[in-house]
Amino acid sequence: MFSKAIVRTPCKNLVNGLTSANLGKPDYEKALIQHQDYIRALQKCCLDVTILEPDENYPDSTFVEDAALLTPHCAIITNPGAPSRKGEITNIKNELERHYSKIEYINNPGTLEAGDVMMVGDHYYIGISERTNTDGAWQLINILESCGMSGSTVLLKGVLHLKTAVSYIGNNILLAAGEFIDNVEFKNFNIIKINDEETYAANSVWINDYVLVPIGFTKTSKAIESAGYKVIEVDVPEFQKLDGGLSCLSLRF
Repeated sequence: MFSKAIVRTPCKNLVNGLTSANLGKPDYEKALIQHQDYIRALQKCCLDVTILEPDENYPDSTFVEDAALLTPHCAIITNPGAPSRKGEITNIKNELERHYSKIEYINNPGTLEAGDVMMVGDHYYIGISERTNTDGAWQLINILESCGMSGSTVLLKGVLHLKTAVSYIGNNILLAAGEFIDNVEFKNFNIIKINDEETYAANSVWINDYVLVPIGFTKTSKAIESAGYKVIEVDVPEFQKLDGGLSCLSLRF
C-alpha cells in the first residue's frame, strides 16, 4: 500500500520540454489545470500529496519520477540520461531527505531514469534505453541486492522508457503494448494487450485499490475494469505532448 506521493507543479518553461511526440507545444494554463486533476486523483487513492514548487531552470521537472526511485528500503537518486535534466536531482534529494534515512545514488558513467524501472514486488525490471545505460542499470541492481531486493534488465527497441509501454497493475497482471506484448521477459505474467491506437494508456498507474488511466482510452479502461479494478480516468493530454505519462508525474511511496 502507498500512503504518500510527491509531485512538482509544472513551470512556465514546460513548453520548451523535451519531446518526440509531434503533438505540438503544450498549453501551460491547461497543463496547470490537468496537474491539479492528477493531484485530486492521487488523493482519491488515499495518498498524502506533497506539492513541490515549479522550477523554471528545468522544463521537464514536473516529471519527478525520472529523478528518483523509491523502494521500501531506500531511495535512489538517479542520474538522468538527458543532459538538460541532470540538475533536477538536487531538489528531489532535498525533499527525499525528509522521508528516507537511507539514500543511494547512481553515478557517472552510469545513467538511469526511473521511467525505465518497473517494480513488481521485490523485483525491479530495468529498461536499457537512450536514457538508461547498462552501467546505470547494474549500479541499481547492486543497490537493490544490498537491500534484499533484485533487478534484471530489458532491452528496449522503439520506446522512450520501459514504462512508456508496459505497466504492472498487481495480481501478476501487466498492461503491455507493442514490443512488450510477446516479450520473453514477461512470459509468466497475465498480459492485458493494449492496441496500437491506445498505446499511451499502457502507462497507467496502480495505486492501492485503483488504477489511474489517461482519459479517452476506452478499450483500455474497460479491460482494466473487467480484470476487477476500479479505474480513475485522468485528463493529461498536455503532458502527453512531452512524452509524459501518468507514472511520470509523481513519486509514490
